[in-house]
Amino acid sequence: MSDQKRLFLVDAYALIFRGYYAFIKNPRINSKGQDTSAIMGFMNSLLDVIKRERPDHLAVCFDKGGSVDRVEMYEEYKANRDETPEGIKTAIPHICEILEAMHIPIMVKEGYEADDVIGTLSRQAEKEGYKTFMVTPDKDFAQLVTENIFMYRPKSFGGGYETWGIPEVQKKFEVERPEQVIDFLGMMGDASDNIPGLPGVGEKTAKKFIKQFGSMEGLLANTDQLKGKMKEKIEANNELGLLSKQLATIMLDVPVTFNAEDFELSEPDIEKVKDIFQELEFRRLLDNFIKTFAPQEDAAQNNGASTSAKAQTSNASESTISEAGAGQFSLFGGSPSDAPSSANQSQATNQDGRQTAATVSHFYQSVAPGMATTLFVKTLMSQTSVCFDTETTGLNPLTAELVGIAFSWEAGKGFYVPFPKEKEKAQELIEILRPFFESESIEKIGQNLKYDIKVLAKYQIEVKGKLFDTMLAHYLINPDMRHNMEVLAETYLNYTPISITELIGKKGKNQLSMRDVPLEQQTEYGVEDADITLQLKKHFEKELGDANTQTLFDDIEVPLLRVLAAMELEGINLDTKFLDSLSEALNTDIANLEQQIYEAAGEEFNIASPKQLGVILFEKLKLVDKPKKTKTGQYSTAEDVLSYLAKDHDIIQNVLDYRGLAKLKSTYVDALPTQVEESTGRVHTDYMQTVAATGRLSSNNPNLQNIPIRTERGRQVRKAFVPRNDDYILLAADYSQIELRIIAALSEEETMMEAFKNGEDIHASTASKVFNVPIEEVSRAQRSNAKTVNFGIIYGVSAFGLSNQTDLSRAESKELIDTYYETYPKLKAYMGKQVDFARDNGYVQTVLGRRRYLKDINSRNAVVRGAAERNAVNAPIQGSAADIIKLAMINIYNKLHDGNFKTKMLLQVHDELVFDVYKPELEEMKTLIKTEMEGAFKMSVPLDVEVGVGDDWLEAH
Repeated sequence: MSDQKRLFLVDAYALIFRGYYAFIKNPRINSKGQDTSAIMGFMNSLLDVIKRERPDHLAVCFDKGGSVDRVEMYEEYKANRDETPEGIKTAIPHICEILEAMHIPIMVKEGYEADDVIGTLSRQAEKEGYKTFMVTPDKDFAQLVTENIFMYRPKSFGGGYETWGIPEVQKKFEVERPEQVIDFLGMMGDASDNIPGLPGVGEKTAKKFIKQFGSMEGLLANTDQLKGKMKEKIEANNELGLLSKQLATIMLDVPVTFNAEDFELSEPDIEKVKDIFQELEFRRLLDNFIKTFAPQEDAAQNNGASTSAKAQTSNASESTISEAGAGQFSLFGGSPSDAPSSANQSQATNQDGRQTAATVSHFYQSVAPGMATTLFVKTLMSQTSVCFDTETTGLNPLTAELVGIAFSWEAGKGFYVPFPKEKEKAQELIEILRPFFESESIEKIGQNLKYDIKVLAKYQIEVKGKLFDTMLAHYLINPDMRHNMEVLAETYLNYTPISITELIGKKGKNQLSMRDVPLEQQTEYGVEDADITLQLKKHFEKELGDANTQTLFDDIEVPLLRVLAAMELEGINLDTKFLDSLSEALNTDIANLEQQIYEAAGEEFNIASPKQLGVILFEKLKLVDKPKKTKTGQYSTAEDVLSYLAKDHDIIQNVLDYRGLAKLKSTYVDALPTQVEESTGRVHTDYMQTVAATGRLSSNNPNLQNIPIRTERGRQVRKAFVPRNDDYILLAADYSQIELRIIAALSEEETMMEAFKNGEDIHASTASKVFNVPIEEVSRAQRSNAKTVNFGIIYGVSAFGLSNQTDLSRAESKELIDTYYETYPKLKAYMGKQVDFARDNGYVQTVLGRRRYLKDINSRNAVVRGAAERNAVNAPIQGSAADIIKLAMINIYNKLHDGNFKTKMLLQVHDELVFDVYKPELEEMKTLIKTEMEGAFKMSVPLDVEVGVGDDWLEAH
C-alpha cells in the first residue's frame, strides 16, 4: 500500500441536497416536529466515507454568497434555481455544529463556490505530495482530475462509491485530457447552473466537437468546417460559447490555504457530538458514529464476537427438543449457542449503511408439531410480554388464512409456528396456542395489531391482556411520518427488513402466496418482523413518556383498536337493489345535464376533458377576460376556479353538477355493490388510526366517511345502508356543533358559552350579535352568513374565502369578520395565543394532550407559515373533537360488551356514530348512547347529541 497521504475534500451542499432528497418520500421528522432528513443524510454519507477510507486528512467545503465573479460575468448565472428547501436551510447550522464537535475543518470563502474552494485546495495539496479525493456527485469536478486528484462519487440508489481517475473521465466524457471537460460543459451548457452553452449543441454533439476540434476555441476558429444551421448558430453565438466555458471553469486561485496540520482527521469530541445527536434524536446514527471512531482493535473484537450466533432455521423433530435454563429452550439439541452457524458473520452494514438480516446475528427457529409445540407453549406461557406477528395468505383479514405465527420476547431471538393448510388441523393448532392469546397477564406486542386481531377472530380467538401496538405508538410520537414497519426499522434501528416482494414477488397474477414460500424463508421473514417490532417497542416506550402521550396511548388509541376491529368485523348491510335503481336515475340526471351543457356551448364535446372544457368556456364562450392557466399552458378548470364563477354562469354550475353526479355514481353507487364481502354479505370498511395528523379516523375500502350529504342525490346513497334484518333498526347519534362548543370552551368566550348553555341556536345568536338585531328578527341570509363565519373562523377563513362562500362582497366579508372578532374578543385572543404557543414549542395539542407538530410555524415563506398558523388554531379543535368521540366509542363498546347486548356499533363518520340496534333494546340504547356521548368529556360548555332512528341510514340521520 502506498505511503502517500490522502486528503478528502467533501462538497457539503451536494451531499446535503442528496441526503435531503433521498428521504423526500419519507422525511425524517423527530418528536419536536423538526425535519432532520438533510442532517441525517449528510452525516450518513460523511461517516460512510470515514469508515470506508479512514482518510489521513479531511475537510468539508461550503458555498457562501454564491460566485460573485460568475454573476458579474453573467447576471443570469444560477438565476433559475428554486429556493433552497426550508429543511435544508434549518439543517446547515446543525451540520456545522456537528463538524466543529468532530474537529473537522469547514472551508468556506465569501463570494466563492465550494467547487472553487475544493479546486484550489486540491491543487495546493497535490503540490505538497498528497492524493486528493473530491467527495461529490457533481460531474463538473471531472475537469480537476489529475494523476493525484480523483473524484470520489456516491453511486445512485445507495450503491456505494466509485473513484474517477483520468481513465474514467476519458471514458465518461470521451476526451483525451480531463481539462477538456470544461470545453464539453461550455459547449452543451448546464441547465442547473443556467450556463447557456451553444444553441443546438447537446451531449453527443459536444463530444463530437471535442474529438474534432479539441476545445471551444478550436471549434470557434474552424466554423468553416460546419454546415447549415449549426454553422450559423455557432458563428452567431461565438461570445456566448466563450462565456459559457468561462462560467464552467472551476477557479484555482481562491484565497484559502491548505494547512496539513489543520486538516488531519483527529479524535472528535464524542460527548459533544453525543449531546447534539441526542437533541436531534439520532439514535442509530449515534451508534454508527461511535463505531466509526472506536479504536480499530475494539472494532475487530466486536466483529469477531458476532461470528458464531447467526441462526439457521430448523424444522426440528420432537427428539431434538430440550429445555435450556433461564426461560429459554432450543429446538436443536442443547442450548442456542450449539446451533449451526454461518461462518464469519460480522456486524456489517449494507451499502446504505443499514444493517440487514444477512449482517446481524440472530437466532430464529421454526417449531415442529407435537412435543416441540407443547414445550414451546409452556415456555411462551412463562413470559410476561411477547411480540407476535401473523403470516397469512392475503391482506384481507376476512378471507386470509393463517400460514404461521411468529413470536419474539428477546431481541435477536424468536420462533415461528407454521400452520397446516387444512382448516380442521389449523384450528387444532390454534387451540393449543389459545391460552397465550387469551391470557390476561401476558402483554401482547405487535405492529398493526388490529389486523392480527381480526384474523384470529375468524378462528374464534380473542386477544386478551395488555396490548402495545408500535404503529399506534409511533403515530402519537411523530404523527406526520409514515408508520409502516420498514420505515420505523430504518429510522430507529438503522435496519432494513426483508421485503415481502423478495419472498412472493410483486403484485399481479404471478405473485405467490406465503404458503408457497419455503419454511426456512417464512421463518426468517416472520420472526424478523416480530423481533424488529419488539425492539421498536423498547424505543417507543420511553418516547411516549417524553412526548407526554402515554395516557393518550393507554386510554384512547389502544382500547380503540379493539373497538375498531369489532366494528370492521361486523360490517353493515347494503341494499344493492336500491343502488341499482339509483344508478339508473343518475344516468338520466347526467344525460339531462349533458344536454344542457351542449346547448349552452353550441356543440357537443367531452365534458370530462379539462382541455376541451377549457377551450369551450374560455375561448369560445369567453366567460372570463383573463382565465387562469395551468403550468402546461392549458386553461384551468379546477374545482376552485369553476366554483368561483358558478354563480354567474349556468353552464359552469351545470358542469360542476355533472362532475358531482358522475363521481357519486362511479365512486359510490356503482362501486359499493362490488365491495360487499362474499363471505358475510356485508360491507366492511377499514378504519385507519394513523393517517390524519389531527387524530381523526380515516375510512377506506370503501371510504364511508366522504359520502356527499349536501346534495339530494348524495344523501340518497345513505338510504342504501340498512339494518341486518327486520329485528333491527339503525340508530344515528350525532354531536351537535362540537367544534364550536370546544372553541368556545377553550377560548373562554363567555358570550358564546352562554348561548350554548342556554340552548340557543348558535348561528342565530351569532347573527344577532354581529348584525346587531334581536335574535327573533335574524333573517335566513344573516344566519347563513353567520354560520359560514362560525365554521370558517376555525379554518382561518379570509375575506376572499368568505365572499366566495356567500353572496357578500369582499369588503362586506371583511367587515363581517372584523365585527365577528369585535363581538368575540376572547376568541380572537385565544387564536393568537395558539399561534404564539406553536412558535415557541413547535406544536399545539388537544384537550387530551394529542400533539400536532408544526415544523413550518417559523418559516420565512409567508404562504407556508400562514398554513401552519391556521393549523395551530384548527388542529386542537378538530383533534379534541376526534379524541372525544373516540372516548365515547370506547365507553359505549364496553357497555355493549359487558351488558351482553345484541346491539352493535357499525360506523363512525367524524362526529356521528351509527348502530345496528336490536329493537327490544331501542329505548335503552337511545339513553345509553346519548348519555355516554355527552358525558365522554366534561367541559365548561355542554356537549349535545342528536339521536335519530330509521329503517335506513338516511332516515336515521
